[in-house]
Parts: sequence; structure tokens; C-alpha cells
Amino acid sequence: MSGHSDDELLIERSRQGDREAFDTLIENHEKRAYQYALRLTSNPDEASDIVSDAFIRIYTALKNFKGNSAFNTWMYRILTNCYLDHRKRERNRQHSSLDATTGTDPAIAPREFEDRSEGPIELAERDAREQMIQTAIARLPEYQQAMLVMYHGESLSYEEIAEALDLPLGTVKSRLNRARLSLRELLIGNEELFRIG
Repeated sequence: MSGHSDDELLIERSRQGDREAFDTLIENHEKRAYQYALRLTSNPDEASDIVSDAFIRIYTALKNFKGNSAFNTWMYRILTNCYLDHRKRERNRQHSSLDATTGTDPAIAPREFEDRSEGPIELAERDAREQMIQTAIARLPEYQQAMLVMYHGESLSYEEIAEALDLPLGTVKSRLNRARLSLRELLIGNEELFRIG
């Protein structure tokens, strides 16, 4: 709870023109914002661009922040909108391969694994699973990608997602369920990689 009241104080000081207070507010939230953007994009450069755009929007709109929700929730809404806008601009600009846009071509960027406890077969299977999931998620509509990342990647509750996206709770639950079903359909045929035990 103290984090929320700290945010309120920093927001109030920022509104009064205290640049240092705004910088502190951003420092308190930039790591979480970047992690969310990176989970959405799988591309460090694109994630940085989205976070930069979001913090510019936050700075501009801070005077309109009413405090009805937590700053974090408001930040997720702005990050999601920046992500959707960024994707829209990219679609209008060009059509390129999925590997090029996500920066995940293993031939260009070989992976390094820090976990030495697993053998090469387990590592290869884990890498294949992660790659397959990322590729499948990238094929979903952007709003479904955002919801999956918010719920499974950022551990936000249904209520927090509803607040962040300004949607009714029932809509969030049904859309998230549809997103999971769509993801499952995209992964059908690869059950051997997802066996447990």
C-alpha cells in the first residue's frame, strides 16, 4: 500500500512541475513497463520504443490522471495502447517475415543457455517450446496477445486487466478464454513438446 501512496505523492509533485518527482516515478515503474513491453514484442528495441512512447504520453497526460485506479493500472493501459499503435504503424509501413519482426531467427542470433543442469536434448525441447509459443502468440490479434501477457506474464488479476483496458470483467474473462483456446488451436499437432512428466 505504501507504494501506492508514494506514487500519489510523486504524481502530485510532478503535476506541480517537479521534474525530479516525475523521474523518480518513472524509475519506480520502468523495469516492470519494459518487461511487459518485451513480453508483448519479443524484441528489445521495439519494447524500448514502446516504453519511451508510453512515458512521454504519461508525462503529457499526468494532469488528467484522476487517481481512480492505481498508477500501475493506468500505465498498463497506456503501454497497451502504445503497443497497439506501434503494431498498426508497422502493418501500414511494411509486411515482413515473423522472424524478422520478432528478431528471433536462431541462425542470426544463436541462443546461449545459462542453465547448465539440463542436457542438450532438454534445452533444445525447451527452446522449441518457447519459440513455438512465442510464434503462436504473435499470430493472435494484438488485444489477445496483450491480455495473455498481462495475465500469464505479468500475473495481473482479471480485475486489474479489466481496469487497465477499461473493459467489463466478463468481457476480459471471455476474451482471455478465447485467446487461450486460439493459442491451443495454434499449438495442436505439437503435443509431444508439451507433455508433462
